[in-house]
Amino acid sequence: MKLSTAVFYYLLFTICLAIPPIALQHNGYDDWLVVHFWLIFFYISGFTFLVVGLMLFIQQKNKDYTTQAFLAGTTIKILACIFFIVIFSMKNKVNKYVFVGDFFYIYLLNMVFEVYVLLRNLRHKNLR
Repeated sequence: MKLSTAVFYYLLFTICLAIPPIALQHNGYDDWLVVHFWLIFFYISGFTFLVVGLMLFIQQKNKDYTTQAFLAGTTIKILACIFFIVIFSMKNKVNKYVFVGDFFYIYLLNMVFEVYVLLRNLRHKNLR
């Protein structure tokens, strides 16, 4: 997968991921979203963009290190998200169930996108 194709898919994915929260906000279900939902959304989405971009950049340079780049990027991403959770929960008083639901909605779907890009890049060329 080319870098430009991955960026296009990522932007499309991010727009699709943002539609349900926007619909919740406009239909009066603001209590289903934490106070700074969009901060969490763009923080995790930005890290996903960096991990996918790094993985594809390394794949172009040396294909042998693609999975190692994915694992390193994912590890850094989860550690950064854990630090973010700690700092965010100390500074903001939020409903913990809503926060967990919002966080995992964003984090897990972004992780699915990362795995999709990885599997698409590791697929055997003759099967395409």
